[in-house]
Amino acid sequence: MLRHSAYCLPSRLLLVPTTICLAGAAVLNATEAASSRDTHRIAALRIDEAPTIDGRLDEAVWQDAPVVEQFTQQEPLEGEAATERTEVRMLYDSSNLYIGVRAFDSDPEGIIATEMRRDSQQMLNEDNFQFIIDTFNDSRSGYMFATNPLGAKLEQQIFEEGEGSGFFGPNSNINIDWDGVWNVRSRRTEAGWVAEIAIPMRTLRFIPGESQSWGINFMRLIRRKNESVFWAPIPKAYSLTRVSLAGSLDGLEALSQGVDLRIKPFVVAGGEGERVDGEIEGSGLGEVGLDMTYGVTSGLNLDVTVNTDFAQVEVDEQQVNLTRFSLFFPEKRDFFLENAGLSTVGALTPRLKTADLFFSRRVGLSDRGQPVPIIAGGRLTGKSGRNNIAVMDIQTDDAFGESGENFLVSRYGRDVFAKSKVGGMFINKQSADGSSFNRTMAVDTALSFGNLSVNSFMAKTSSPDITTGDMAYYGRVGWLSPIWNLWAEYSDIQDNFNAEVGFVPRTGIRSTQFMFAPTPRPKRFNIRTLLPMYNLLYTTDQNNRLVTRRAHWMVGFQMEDGSFINLIYNDRLEVLDLPFQIAPGVIIPPGSYNFGEPQFMFNSNPARRFYYQLRYVPQTFFDGTRTDYNVTLGLRPSSRFAVEARYVRNDVELPYGAFEVNLGILRVDYALSPSTTIRSLIQYNSSTNRLSTSVRFNMRYTPGSDFYITYDEARDTFGRDIFLRNRQLVVKLDYLIAR
Repeated sequence: MLRHSAYCLPSRLLLVPTTICLAGAAVLNATEAASSRDTHRIAALRIDEAPTIDGRLDEAVWQDAPVVEQFTQQEPLEGEAATERTEVRMLYDSSNLYIGVRAFDSDPEGIIATEMRRDSQQMLNEDNFQFIIDTFNDSRSGYMFATNPLGAKLEQQIFEEGEGSGFFGPNSNINIDWDGVWNVRSRRTEAGWVAEIAIPMRTLRFIPGESQSWGINFMRLIRRKNESVFWAPIPKAYSLTRVSLAGSLDGLEALSQGVDLRIKPFVVAGGEGERVDGEIEGSGLGEVGLDMTYGVTSGLNLDVTVNTDFAQVEVDEQQVNLTRFSLFFPEKRDFFLENAGLSTVGALTPRLKTADLFFSRRVGLSDRGQPVPIIAGGRLTGKSGRNNIAVMDIQTDDAFGESGENFLVSRYGRDVFAKSKVGGMFINKQSADGSSFNRTMAVDTALSFGNLSVNSFMAKTSSPDITTGDMAYYGRVGWLSPIWNLWAEYSDIQDNFNAEVGFVPRTGIRSTQFMFAPTPRPKRFNIRTLLPMYNLLYTTDQNNRLVTRRAHWMVGFQMEDGSFINLIYNDRLEVLDLPFQIAPGVIIPPGSYNFGEPQFMFNSNPARRFYYQLRYVPQTFFDGTRTDYNVTLGLRPSSRFAVEARYVRNDVELPYGAFEVNLGILRVDYALSPSTTIRSLIQYNSSTNRLSTSVRFNMRYTPGSDFYITYDEARDTFGRDIFLRNRQLVVKLDYLIAR
């Protein structure tokens, strides 16, 4: 898997799509990690004439290239030889790295490959080949790439070996939305399948030097057997992100990134309409802008954006919020994604995160998710030796009756010891008219000593008229081994802590959390892994008065075919000091409330063309009852076409009123080729009476250059009446100029 955690159980607690990931992995010591670089080595062959990237590997240079063919199972039989042969060959010239893959299969008809779309996570549930390159050779970070027999592409950046997700959500140390420029062609053969890959050196960052030695590892998933195999072996419950266990790619000499300048001008044209006083008022739109990336050094990028436009970005997937706190929506805008992990300081449990000091969606988006014009911005990110640097400055324009704002985000980290770091962060938000400001200052550490890890930060905010109670503290101690995952964390966020450019859903609390999760493997009843877990969350106010308690019991069953069953029981206590309006006309009074929340979830084998997910949650809820139903049905009738429908229903009956919430989401995707796709998203949310439609056509006509046509509309629904609220049709063309 490309994600850090080995076992990921999709869940939808509180109607938020999440992932429960059980790490349970051993952190090998430096001596063991170094042995992989010593025992697994490959020297790429330098060539003068580049091969044609056509998925054939028939040029003579491929026959002369060094070959890797000894792969070892991680699943199902750790340490055993792979049951199917895989050959990997490597070539390079001054400006490109080439990888040729022959994935032999004794049953070619049994190869599972239905996904052609770019960046689709579904590809990782089917036959695929993945590799990671640690270009800084620091055993911490890397670039990961994945492809399949249909030539689908997925790439991402890894920081701190992908650690930090733990449970319930995305991981800031794994940037799944990074969009690197590379080329691949794949094809199925009578003996299996073949992939031919080219990665430009300018796509990668690395330390300057006449001769390069990088960490590298390869992984193949043989899906019909649910068998994952690695070149440099990775213990169970780890993934390919564990770059400290990678092998070594040696002898890369005289590499060139050229001038390392990428300029991408773009033009946007279209029209939009908005309902005003019962009538649709239309207007045209047109824009030109520029994005530029310059390699200041081989390890540092300078990114500049002028008149920034994100017309091509997919709309957010809607969520229903039946809590008192803000929901988290992921960042999707390209400018904020590359090297995003270098700007992260926060708690390590995303779904229950108490604080994330920098949240890029606070820049260029209103509180309701509406775009705020970005005049210009610049960002310097990357590594210089053992120094990690991230500095960003963005200026927004006036919008929604508010003054434009300047955002300065600066982050410095220093690698210490084998796998530890210390650092600090400074964030300044300043209104253009000088009427307001907000600042966040923090220092943090991430220490790793064998199986023991210690993470912490201390932060302070500064805002007008606030002089006390504006601190936040966080500490976490974890112990990871092949059969145990134990951790404890503590957060103290004072009442006036005000990180306006961060994501801090709750202030004025002291929160303690413990987690205990063994990972036994019973080897019977068709169960591959048994996933029991106990988690206790205990939260008080600043006077140590209990305000939230949650005891989380879980038993998960990962089956041999990839399906799984998850049984959960949550015992919760919530104390309300103020009335809470949970729905129109339904107000919950102050008081102390106990919940009992059993959950049943089943996910079918995700590699099948027809798959489904079921979730049923009957529970007590604020002195009443609440029943949640969640059904997802997916169908991939061909490698080009995919459809997925999800329906979520919440039936709530309280002494203060009853209501129901319905959320329907329909995705329809069609891929004309791996580089040309049509994606549509239709959503209905009864809590907002909103029906929305979004359609995206994207053609990558040359590497790094795109043509988009996007259509978005929103309609208000009142009974049988449906009124158009707004709509927009936009055409965007950009072109990458690389030197």
